[in-house]
Amino acid sequence: MKMFLNGTAMSGQKDHGCHAGSTLLGPARTAAKYRFFVLRDEFPGLLPVDRGGRMITGELYDMPDKVLREGLLPGEPRELELGEIELEDGEIVNAMILKPERISAGDKVVDIAEIGSFRGYQAFLRANASKGSVLGRTDL
Repeated sequence: MKMFLNGTAMSGQKDHGCHAGSTLLGPARTAAKYRFFVLRDEFPGLLPVDRGGRMITGELYDMPDKVLREGLLPGEPRELELGEIELEDGEIVNAMILKPERISAGDKVVDIAEIGSFRGYQAFLRANASKGSVLGRTDL
């Protein structure tokens, strides 16, 4: 199956090894139908929206079902759920979708849709670490 990854399981990220046996097909972007949030500065999540959506950059993989079920899914945060998204070319693929009702009260949630990628957010944090500048919390 084709799986769109946009967070800690992408190449070079801390959880990349959880889907060993899958094949990177290349970079990919979603259709402009999603907001993109980071929870607790730990992981991002896509949220489908009717308006105000942005294209979000990630990676597309050919992932065997066994790798998905035994490698990737067991390590996914409870706030995410397997679902389908639309890529910019109209193709429908699998991805992890943010479930706002599963977010705990008091969790830090930052809307990074304008940045457009988890790597971009990480670069923003590195560039601004010494300045004390961070993006603000948002409510879903």
